[in-house]
Amino acid sequence: MIPLSILDLAPIVEGATASDSFRNSLDLAQHGERWGYHRFWLAEHHGMPGIASAATSVLMCHVANGTSTIRIGAGGIMLPNHSPLVIAEQFGTLASLFPGRIDLGLGRAPGSDHTTARALRRNLASDADEFPQDVVELMDYFADSPRRQVRAVPGAGLDVPVWILGSSLFGAQLAAALGLPYAFASHFAPQMMMQAIELYRATFRPSAQLDKPYVMLGFNVFAADTDAEAHFRATSMQQAFINLRSGRPTRLKPPVEGYLDLLSPPERSMLDSVLSCSAIGSPATVSAQLKGFIERTGADELMITSQIFDHAARLRSYEITADIARGS
Repeated sequence: MIPLSILDLAPIVEGATASDSFRNSLDLAQHGERWGYHRFWLAEHHGMPGIASAATSVLMCHVANGTSTIRIGAGGIMLPNHSPLVIAEQFGTLASLFPGRIDLGLGRAPGSDHTTARALRRNLASDADEFPQDVVELMDYFADSPRRQVRAVPGAGLDVPVWILGSSLFGAQLAAALGLPYAFASHFAPQMMMQAIELYRATFRPSAQLDKPYVMLGFNVFAADTDAEAHFRATSMQQAFINLRSGRPTRLKPPVEGYLDLLSPPERSMLDSVLSCSAIGSPATVSAQLKGFIERTGADELMITSQIFDHAARLRSYEITADIARGS
């Protein structure tokens, strides 16, 4: 099977704290390393009561320090929130501390609502338009001989692979034009996935970093020993999506028996759409759904996310998925 990686949203579950989330993230990374996962990525979100990874590079350092071989990355850094120089220095520092293990995924969304985005000093009218120029500037800071007078120290001359993240055709076009690997957020925004993949592959231009297209897709997995348990565990994520789309984000809630039966038809339809790139069930069920998704998309790598309330059950879901990948 293709490489599998882990996307951890550092969930803060109901009744717990950010400190608990950070301990669980490290524990998940350590287990994932033993189970053969290729990467462990964390995402930048702000002002979200159920997500603890706002200071993404700081949390990456915590996880990298507690592991030894798994690649640690940002999936992603929302570049318009930051100066490209500051991100180059942060990831140059990470790459100096953990050589050959750091990935830098870049997105152009705020990772927050508009009020929080303004508090981040974002210029909402122009930042997205400047994203391609900011990516090029950031990549130049990592070059052996940067064109700019200002140098990133540490940063210049270091190997920090850059990825473009996206959920639309914009990111696909940019990744193809720059010759960068492309990660699509199909785990929560799958509507344009196939069109974006086709555009990226058709227009890709080889670069110093990458000689041919490389597509990584986000994919939700809720695996358990039985189909019934897996569907029960998945209701925590389903509640999180409904609450977020209703403008009332919360900490990750405990699972609820029969949750889907409590939803209105529009809510059920929304969940069916945003979570269509998911596998929910026993090992046999998840195996068939995973293999079908890979065959349909031709993905080079999957980034697995499992937003499960109980940490032991979340570990079990990733363990089952790793067993499927190994063919055991």
